[in-house]
Amino acid sequence: MEQGIRPIRGGEQVRIYADLHLHSRYSRATSSEMTIPQIARNARLKGLGLVGTGDALHPLWLRELKDMLVEAQDGGFYTRREASDLLFVPQVEVGTIHQLKGRARRIHHVILMPTLEAAEDLGDRLTAYGSLASDGRPILTISPAELVDIVRSSCNESLVFPAHAWTPWWSIFGAFSGVDLMEECYEDRVLQVQALETGLSSDPAMNWRISSLDRCSLLSCSDAHSPWPFRIGREASVFDLPSLTFKELADAIVMGDPRRFLMTIEVNPAYGKGLGSVP
Repeated sequence: MEQGIRPIRGGEQVRIYADLHLHSRYSRATSSEMTIPQIARNARLKGLGLVGTGDALHPLWLRELKDMLVEAQDGGFYTRREASDLLFVPQVEVGTIHQLKGRARRIHHVILMPTLEAAEDLGDRLTAYGSLASDGRPILTISPAELVDIVRSSCNESLVFPAHAWTPWWSIFGAFSGVDLMEECYEDRVLQVQALETGLSSDPAMNWRISSLDRCSLLSCSDAHSPWPFRIGREASVFDLPSLTFKELADAIVMGDPRRFLMTIEVNPAYGKGLGSVP
């Protein structure tokens, strides 16, 4: 059994180290080495047991995912066709552009989906709002509230939440393109957004100071643009799940159950702010 998937002695729970946000080589400013074999190799070296597929709406990458991955035996995740205990979950980051108070707001969101078929259906629904083939991280001319509606109508099990919440650009609380409140972003759909990715520019302790985020699970992910071990898994989330299925993962995130969503693994937030070397 891989290092990133560990049975808990004396119980039925399975501990899994998860990096739920990364990219493929089809995203701009991303390494050509972001392929399934390289992602899998380096994720195992880093001790991960579950990783996002990245860019699951990009037609060419989705075709590769369908060719190279198969459903895991116990359902809900995917593995490589070659024998491997590393699990993949369909995942994408998308950008939305909408107007608020006379300003264009540009915000990135992470979407987790239970199946590649769900990713294909969501892609079909979103093609009217932007080119999915031009970038693995597509830009959509749609409001975040409309995005939530489309994601949930495509597959009610899917999760959508803000990406790298405090990065200055393209983030919900970013200084240059964001908003001040979750409610300003997702409007009357805000209660359907139950998580937030802290990003490299912040950590949970920083976000705990904002009481309006108390209802959200705070996820940490790498947002990796290259597969090397100092990128992939540099931030991660740790779960104890009764079974390795998307349903159990999503439920642990939505409920914020501390018995199932144990902790996050962090880098110093100065790393994400570009303040030079950090210890």
